[in-house]
Amino acid sequence: MDYFRFFIYGLIQGITEFIPISSTGHLKIISLLFGIEDPGSSLSAIFQLGSVLALLWYFRSDFNFLDIFRNKLTYKNSYTRSVLKSVFIATLSIVFFGFLIKTFYPGYSNSFLRSNLSIGIVSILMALLMLLADNTRNVYNSLKDHSSISSFIIGLGQALSIIPGVSRSGITISTALLLGWKKEDAARFSFLIGIPSISIAALVELLDFNSNDLSLIIGPLIIGLLTTFLVSILSIDFFLRFVSLNGLKIFAYYRLLFGTLIILTNFK
Repeated sequence: MDYFRFFIYGLIQGITEFIPISSTGHLKIISLLFGIEDPGSSLSAIFQLGSVLALLWYFRSDFNFLDIFRNKLTYKNSYTRSVLKSVFIATLSIVFFGFLIKTFYPGYSNSFLRSNLSIGIVSILMALLMLLADNTRNVYNSLKDHSSISSFIIGLGQALSIIPGVSRSGITISTALLLGWKKEDAARFSFLIGIPSISIAALVELLDFNSNDLSLIIGPLIIGLLTTFLVSILSIDFFLRFVSLNGLKIFAYYRLLFGTLIILTNFK
């Protein structure tokens, strides 16, 4: 049963982390539908490591991460340096807000913001924001040409993804579109800033995870992480192709339906 449960967790995480419908919200709600235990914030964060590995693999040709770690960026073009700088700026906000929550709101994982009702309400609000962003027609920002202020504002949006139901990719792509980014570049930047932010969140939660519990589920966890990794790669590739041609509308309509059903069925 543990192997099946962790396979389902990995499947949900892999599909929903990069498609703007909220991975945390779906992990919680779909687990209820399958009659399996809610993974909770700590275990959900561990599964996100599989998504990070998928990002590193998918964008391996965009950046030579080994040279980055060796500080050999002098020969790189300005595009690489600019994007790395923007990723760093966009990550500052979520690190700051994450630190505040961990320090001053230790009961956050059991708060109303992680309740099913909250997830339903937030999903509907996010759907409306995504529809607004999708109708933005002024396109003057891209990965090759954008300001540090733009990166910082997108980072502020990313910080809101701490709230289940928001969707990290949904809020960052929507914010970028409202700032005049091209759709495909908005999605790519959202995925790139996910590498440090998802990693940090997962590692922080991992430190809180009971090591004894971890040793008991190491086999199922490997299955779950492998599932997350493989499905995440497919999701990244699909979404980048889809959003450049079709935008966010279909995902916004889905979120309206998803949020409404949660509220009407009164999940507890």
